[in-house]
Amino acid sequence: MEAGYKRALSDADRTKSEYQRAKGLFESGLIPQSEFDAKKTAYEGAAAALAQAQAQHDSANVRITQQQATLRRASDVLSKTTYVAPFDGVVTNLPVREGETVVIGIQNSPGSTLMTIADLSVITAEVKVDETDIVNVKIGQNADVTIDAMPGQTFKGHVSEIGDNAMVRSTGVATTQTTAGSQEAKDFKVVVTVDNPPPNLRPGLSTTAKITTATTAADTLTIPIQAVTVRQKGDLKEKPKDAKPDPMAKPSPEDKEEVQGVFVVRGGKTAEFVPVKTGVTGTTDIEVKNGLTANDEIVTGSYKVLRTLKPGANVKINNEAPKKEEEES
Repeated sequence: MEAGYKRALSDADRTKSEYQRAKGLFESGLIPQSEFDAKKTAYEGAAAALAQAQAQHDSANVRITQQQATLRRASDVLSKTTYVAPFDGVVTNLPVREGETVVIGIQNSPGSTLMTIADLSVITAEVKVDETDIVNVKIGQNADVTIDAMPGQTFKGHVSEIGDNAMVRSTGVATTQTTAGSQEAKDFKVVVTVDNPPPNLRPGLSTTAKITTATTAADTLTIPIQAVTVRQKGDLKEKPKDAKPDPMAKPSPEDKEEVQGVFVVRGGKTAEFVPVKTGVTGTTDIEVKNGLTANDEIVTGSYKVLRTLKPGANVKINNEAPKKEEEES
């Protein structure tokens, strides 16, 4: 097709040149009318042949473009018959089998899941952290991960992600996805990446993580959390023995300020309130930065007992372990 078009183009150029030359000779009276008419007829025939060849050439180009588009579509469909995983991994879920019908995804409807591939070289544990503790959690903090399916083993890890949205504890729905106000306790999702996971570790196992948010020195003074209580400054002021309480008197804002401290046993029988400055809080103990010494004997007990204990009250020392409710009954 391309050769025929070029041949017609060449013939049209040649006959055009002969026609223009014969026209000049005819106007000068050097050739007869018959010869001029023959050259003119030959040129017009070559021009018509060129126009026909041009139309055929354009039609052929259109067909070539259509065939190229068909080829690209067929190549695209062929490439989608084989899916290549973007990373090395293990098939952890295979919901369909050979011969089953699957559907493709459209705008508002997801397609069928053929399989799930997981990179088991990176294992993460998703845990929930209470809203009162999330402020102390930072990226990179060390964590000890325990798995219910592997009792007696502790795996080391580190915090790799901290959720930005709170989740209602009873429903697990993020607070940004609900319009109803709720006073329920809330948690934040924290992702812990397990360091050097064993080969037999699989996704979906129940796990618990203990995140180390702060550490103290080996010689740090610590006391039980239940020994710490609070008092208002007005209750700690010494009052004259003969002073009578005035029911109409209102305490000042300074007297209402609360002071954190512990009760220290003085002389083996008197409980004296001593303000303390605390630091890192653990599961059962709390760090004391100042206010106590290692030899001080402190009072521990339930919140109700310590909250009603008055400074200077007489106490009886009993270091025996408290009895359980079953034993008392």
